[in-house]
Amino acid sequence: MQTATMISLALYFILMLGIGLYAWRKSTEDSEGYLLGGRQLHPAVAALSAGASDMSGWLLLGLPGALYLSGLVEAWIGIGLFIGALINWIVVAPRLREQTVQYGNALTIPEFLSNRFPDKAIALRLISAIIIVVFFTVYSAAGLVGGGKLFESTFIDGQVWGLSPYTAGVWLTALVVLAYTMVGGFLAVSLTDFVQGCIMVVALVVMPLVVIMGEGGAGNVASILDGVDPNFLSWFGGLSTIGFLSAIAWGLGYFGQPHIIVRFMAVRDGGIKTARNIGMSWMLVALIGALGVGLAGRAHVVANGLTLEDSETIFILLANTLFHPFVTGFLLAALLAAIMSTISSQLLVSSSSLTEDFYRLFIRDDASEKEMVNIGRICVLLVSLAAIFIASDPDSKVLGLVSNAWAGFGAAFGPLITLSLTWKKMTGAGAVAGLVTGALVVIGWIGLGVGDSTGIYEIIPGFIAAWLAIYVVSKVTAKSMPGTARSAA
Repeated sequence: MQTATMISLALYFILMLGIGLYAWRKSTEDSEGYLLGGRQLHPAVAALSAGASDMSGWLLLGLPGALYLSGLVEAWIGIGLFIGALINWIVVAPRLREQTVQYGNALTIPEFLSNRFPDKAIALRLISAIIIVVFFTVYSAAGLVGGGKLFESTFIDGQVWGLSPYTAGVWLTALVVLAYTMVGGFLAVSLTDFVQGCIMVVALVVMPLVVIMGEGGAGNVASILDGVDPNFLSWFGGLSTIGFLSAIAWGLGYFGQPHIIVRFMAVRDGGIKTARNIGMSWMLVALIGALGVGLAGRAHVVANGLTLEDSETIFILLANTLFHPFVTGFLLAALLAAIMSTISSQLLVSSSSLTEDFYRLFIRDDASEKEMVNIGRICVLLVSLAAIFIASDPDSKVLGLVSNAWAGFGAAFGPLITLSLTWKKMTGAGAVAGLVTGALVVIGWIGLGVGDSTGIYEIIPGFIAAWLAIYVVSKVTAKSMPGTARSAA
């Protein structure tokens, strides 16, 4: 790596750590400050924080890699995500912001669910916290894999600090995220997400434009790709009905992603609509840019006779070969921004569940605010160490890890959160049934390899099963426990 590139990355790391120190001085004295930033998040910060923590390294690694391999048909994943995100902002965001305050000023999703359904409070907090910690550990590992791949593709020869480039990348990414997350809490995570979201969208606009112009324009790029495969730029080339539904179904996951919907809980009063408009505009530009990186990147590789062993590193290849080293550093910082913004959000949500839904509930219900903040920091460290262990395999695929965790959250929490906010007759027993059913169906689908044999993305059966479980069990239990349904109204 050249000196100019190292300087760019060093400046980025210093900026992230500086934001962490700023946030530490602003709002980490109590649990609400550490976990939700005092519910005073600016709409623009909330919007880009939700977007940046949502997209992760998947936006610059997984999605461009999928398009690089299979063509425009993979764009349906992005379309499904955009539709799901829009519905999430319209249906879930305003209701969750209002009802988390209404139901005991809940600071976490499990706490909100337990307050919403007091007859099943312990079960809901315990089960949902376990699901959050397990799936987020896997999800965080996906981000660390992205950091490892960045270093592996940049430091082609030699070692870094006596470690392989992949291992060094995993550890460096984890350590910087740990530093600002442990110190600054939710405010640090949100502010760094805002800055990282800006960096990401600039990189995703600049890179495909430079590649397209370098290859003689969009028409020439299309001709090169047509030579690769006549169906490469077809929206439906070789796409089955099951494949189409599985791609679009990614959008179902939005309703149950704790690290995204927690931003709705933190935005200041009256800011949801503004945040939605900013967030969806950002997402549209970012997704189009990611599609451009994958497609234009494939044309560049073919036209110049290059070799790319791992399709998920096309962004890194283009950054290293087409730009001045200082700009390369900025582009690699954008990739790190995508990775780190998601990891930090996931670590903080996992920490909040371990502290509020385990420690306070079962160990010390009279713990002071200062103690809870310190325990939260310890939990961030523990979850990150588990994620590092999972990410130690350099053959891990970012898109595969993300798809599993995304489906797990989407099926377990999606129907549960949506119905708990909109259906007054839902009962606590129905909530528990949906939570357990969604998670188990996804885990079973993955474990038994059903998705591999059928091509059906596990979120589809998991989401449907959880929705049905909530509806059926709520109907049955509402008849025998009418008071529960009335109290939830």
